[in-house]
Amino acid sequence: MARRDTGKWVQRAAATGGSRAYRGQRPVKWYTSLVLIAILGVALVWYSRYEKENPSAATQPAVGTQWFDAFAVDICGTVEPNLPANPPVKKGPGLGLTTAGDGVIHIDPKTSAEAGDNATLGRFVQDYPGLVLTSSSIRYPGQRSAGPTVDRTFKNGEVCPKGTKDAGKAGQVEVDLWPTPTSTSPERLADPTGYKLGDEQELTLAFVPAGAKVPRPSGSAVTAMLQDASAAASGSSPTSTPTSSTSTSSGTASSGSSGTGSSGTGSSSAGSSSAGSSGSSGSAASSRSKASSSSS
Repeated sequence: MARRDTGKWVQRAAATGGSRAYRGQRPVKWYTSLVLIAILGVALVWYSRYEKENPSAATQPAVGTQWFDAFAVDICGTVEPNLPANPPVKKGPGLGLTTAGDGVIHIDPKTSAEAGDNATLGRFVQDYPGLVLTSSSIRYPGQRSAGPTVDRTFKNGEVCPKGTKDAGKAGQVEVDLWPTPTSTSPERLADPTGYKLGDEQELTLAFVPAGAKVPRPSGSAVTAMLQDASAAASGSSPTSTPTSSTSTSSGTASSGSSGTGSSGTGSSSAGSSSAGSSGSSGSAASSRSKASSSSS
């Protein structure tokens, strides 16, 4: 019985894999698999080489980019002095979103955490000691003795204190944006902290009564912004340096700013600031064209 079973097993094996008919068949599936693997390998090599030779552009501002925005802070009708320069950072590559005390936000990302979509107004505020900005609150840092609007957190609905232009009126946080130096009317930011900073823009962080006109940054700040942008475009270092601040009888204002003045000229200060901005835009644009012609 054992021999018969073995013989049947041999016959079945011969009828399948071991028969001459089977050996004569071409392994189509095997060759097809080899061809597909070869095509896939060639495609992967080509794609890898293409990506190496044509890297995708990084979202701007990338690490190493230099952008500049003019900014101001208005609390209850008092245009505050330019924020002093950021304190130095002892460890790491340093901060990429800073100010030099010139009324300009220097956007120079040092790491990916500050670059691209992370280069926001909220990031600048976060890295500046004592400065607070949300959609419902704002605080300008400094010594409280400097005035009723300094080192105090104002929240939506609070009344402006005595000694300010808008005393007795309820205020709210507003951040206005002028997209270009030649923009004539501002855009109101719905999400101030999430706003991604641009290049050569103007912003005013304000706490004012509803419907109040928010002044744009001073002419000196806009001039410094455009001069820094021109210097960066020509490969030079930014020309702006920390500036000092002085107080006025109506509160405080930046020294050299066209928006400063006494309490009796508060309304005219906004107009002079706007005029200074327009004049500075033209002069700085001229300097940029000269820089471009000299570089070419």
